[in-house]
Amino acid sequence: MKTKVALITGGYTEEAEVSFKSSAFVHSKLDAERYEVYPISIMRDQWFYVSESGMKVDVNRHNFSITVEEHIITFDVAFIVLHGSPGEDGRLQGYFDMIGLPYTSCDALTSALTMNKGYTKAVLSGIPAMHLADSVLLFAGDRQTAAQQVKEKLSLPFFVKPNAGGSSIGMTKVKTLEELDAAIAKAYDAAHTGQQVLVEEFIEGREFSRGIFRNEQGDLVVLPATEVITTREFFDYEAKYIPGLTEEITPADLTEEQNVLSAQIIREVYRKLNCRGMVRVDFFLQTQTENFYFIEINTTPGQTAQSFIPQQVRAFGMTETSFYSQIIEVALQAAKANCLEK
Repeated sequence: MKTKVALITGGYTEEAEVSFKSSAFVHSKLDAERYEVYPISIMRDQWFYVSESGMKVDVNRHNFSITVEEHIITFDVAFIVLHGSPGEDGRLQGYFDMIGLPYTSCDALTSALTMNKGYTKAVLSGIPAMHLADSVLLFAGDRQTAAQQVKEKLSLPFFVKPNAGGSSIGMTKVKTLEELDAAIAKAYDAAHTGQQVLVEEFIEGREFSRGIFRNEQGDLVVLPATEVITTREFFDYEAKYIPGLTEEITPADLTEEQNVLSAQIIREVYRKLNCRGMVRVDFFLQTQTENFYFIEINTTPGQTAQSFIPQQVRAFGMTETSFYSQIIEVALQAAKANCLEK
């Protein structure tokens, strides 16, 4: 009997458009011999599945089931490909925990924590050989004094970004103090980001992204790195999603020592944050020192054909079909182990 997979997509933020593209790609690569896949869109006004006949079917939120042609369908696992809220910030994970449905991503606590860039940096502080840019975390009540706090504690240039945002939405590189007020306002006003702003000192260097996942044997596998070279001021929303603005080199041109060290750091990040499934860690290699600087972690990374993780999976010598099968099977293994413990 095939495993019934709820492929979760959509979302409450501007990243929903990217989620639909990611889920379509994942769906095209899932093994049809092993999995019976049902794309489930989660939007603010409706959770639904569109049947083969084109009928929109509401999800029963009591047990996350759907009824198609009078047949009630429940799921064995949820494959979460929903960027932003509620699929990346722990809300959906908490709901699935309550109804007992296994899922492929990090748990509710880790998902909520890693959506908060400032809190994530606090937890990761102290990892050997990993550096963190000096930063200021601004809360809603700091808005009137925000610029002054930044001026007193940090040196130009700055990156100003929503503390809980994704896809670089609301992010600005600030080169002069005259630009600071507008950049802070833009970050505070970004929709669905929690009215918190993170301001970091700019690190000059090469930018990389590297995926990691746990395989069916229980090993942590770090994928080949991708180097990001953009014609933009930084790797912003346009650079991420408009073709031709960014060159992505996979596998990246790193020395053996840099490869080994970055993999070691990324494994420690994964363990320290208690991650599950596949995640992606972004980092800088500082020009002057070649020190590794953590940028952020993405617990629901993009999954289009051009996204970093699929690129890295192919460079690793694995098909996306095999990779996604492992992600699903590990989630099912973990759920079975939890049941046995209880």
